[in-house]
Amino acid sequence: MRTAPQNIRFSDAVKVACHYFGEPRQKGTSHCVWKMPWPGDPRVNLQNKNGMAKAYQVRQLLEAIGLHAERRK
Repeated sequence: MRTAPQNIRFSDAVKVACHYFGEPRQKGTSHCVWKMPWPGDPRVNLQNKNGMAKAYQVRQLLEAIGLHAERRK
């Protein structure tokens, strides 16, 4: 994921986000949006573009996972 964020399937990115942040608070529209356990950025939302997740959103997801891991220590 870190080495090639542009090659991540949307469904795989959603599975990873659900693992760390639970079910999305919004889905069925053009985006899946997750509620974060902190205010502000990084936020996690993913958009399906021809079956792939957008690269900048994958990078935001990875940043949020890193912050989530730090906060759990």
